[in-house]
Amino acid sequence: MKKVSGNIVDVMNGDIYPGTIVISENRISDIIKEERECEHYIMPGFVDSHIHIESSMLTPAEFARVAVIHGTVAVVSDPHEIANVLGVAGVRYMIEEGRGVPLKFYFGAPSCVPASPFETNGAVISSAEIEELLQMDEIKYLGEVMNFPGVIKDDEEMHRKLSIARQYAKPIDGHAPGLRGSDLKKYVSCGISTDHECITRAEALEKLSLGMKVMIREGSAAKNFDELIPIVNEHYENCMFCTDDMHPDDLIEGHINILVKRALDYGIDMMKVLRVACVNPVMHYKLDVGLLRKGDYADFIVVDVDDDFNIRSIYINGTLVAEEGVSLIPRKVSRVVNKFEARKREVTDFFVNSKEPKYGDINVNTNVNLNINVIEVVDGQLITNRVRVVPKEIAGRIVSDINRDILKLVVINRYRPDSKVAIGFVRNFGLKEGAIASSVAHDSHNIIAVGVSDDDICRAVNLIIENKGGISAVSGSKRLILPLPIGGLMSTWDYSMVATRYREIDSMAKALGSSLSAPLMTLSFMALLVIPKLKLSDKGLFDADESRFINFFSYSY
Repeated sequence: MKKVSGNIVDVMNGDIYPGTIVISENRISDIIKEERECEHYIMPGFVDSHIHIESSMLTPAEFARVAVIHGTVAVVSDPHEIANVLGVAGVRYMIEEGRGVPLKFYFGAPSCVPASPFETNGAVISSAEIEELLQMDEIKYLGEVMNFPGVIKDDEEMHRKLSIARQYAKPIDGHAPGLRGSDLKKYVSCGISTDHECITRAEALEKLSLGMKVMIREGSAAKNFDELIPIVNEHYENCMFCTDDMHPDDLIEGHINILVKRALDYGIDMMKVLRVACVNPVMHYKLDVGLLRKGDYADFIVVDVDDDFNIRSIYINGTLVAEEGVSLIPRKVSRVVNKFEARKREVTDFFVNSKEPKYGDINVNTNVNLNINVIEVVDGQLITNRVRVVPKEIAGRIVSDINRDILKLVVINRYRPDSKVAIGFVRNFGLKEGAIASSVAHDSHNIIAVGVSDDDICRAVNLIIENKGGISAVSGSKRLILPLPIGGLMSTWDYSMVATRYREIDSMAKALGSSLSAPLMTLSFMALLVIPKLKLSDKGLFDADESRFINFFSYSY
């Protein structure tokens, strides 16, 4: 029997009182109210309501070691990143790697593998395999339905997956950036119950009005907290916090605890904030996570409720897992799995000839003005804009133009050794020299790179290929690589080593000129075709609004 005393924060009943938690085995056997006041508070642990563990570049076991430091006791994880590489085997890998550590992992069945038919990935998860997954106790929900056009246009396979989830009474996660009006109503009517892609308050309120739960997201690339946090005052019962994608350097600094502190600093009542951070995900997904009630699992945190919101200790199933910023979870050796067939590339693979003989019905040698379609990055968002610019030409080839911040962007199919390089251009990355590359390229995870010259891009890409996955930066004689041998997504290193190397590469990218808050994370989303407006897949330049490929070149007379 174990006892922990403090001011108990009873979120379910909106009460705070001094008392002692009595723990027998892994549950709360009794809660004893007392008269004496305490300096610290006992409250339920935090739950990330939507995250892709793979984006931390850590295995589930290693992710657990750092997340518990910040008061996280459970995560609702969609493993569609590794599923796009390895299929169902990738989902099973994540479940296996999460076993044996105290952090509570709740995985979903990835609904959209591939996320789009307009790119090459490593696997397909069919509706039959979705049913196989949803029958597993470890699978708590159907993962985010990114194919919202398929839902609206009555795609048979997509609706079959939705039907199976309803049959097994599993919640269905949404992903519908900017979807409004009658299309949104149809989307919600199919049983899709959450959305983490709201960008504006009006969008979030419309989704709430239709019965959806809104996840307020603040990750390494997409940051929607400041815009959406005011809705919590009136809608705290139907909101949750999530990070979606969080890189290791950010994770080492904090997790859901940072959102809790920011919400409190915003002036929102603590009980409302804790409802969002602790209770709502547990209730929505029916998680086996304790909420400080007699008979519950003994999952809670001990906190100094002051300006720093210092987390003193964390208990999961009655076991102390972290104390005063130190993780007590031992390291676990992870099995390496991968699918990586890309061959080494030559500089000539990245050339763009400005005198191609024909595009569509227009011969570029006739009297037309040659323009190119360019992806425009929006810092802190996953959405992009589409702009048309006159390209810079040297010796008959179109090249990066650092004076106008227009850089070459490439995607290389990593599942087939001899595929042609897909080439586009991007604005607002800011690099003045060198290149950065990554095998983390949502959601198919081909190799993606951006740089100021074909030579730099080639060297950055070949670093990734030599290591069968990773993130890299090159400039002159300097080169850095964080190897990601597990699916091209995750490291075998200790979390502090991963965070340190990631910071080094991030710092190098910024030293090369990038003004983006998270250049590597932003790069990883330039191939995500289900987010408007313009993206690049291994098959070419893609207009997400019109759901079709477009010409690299654009013309005016």
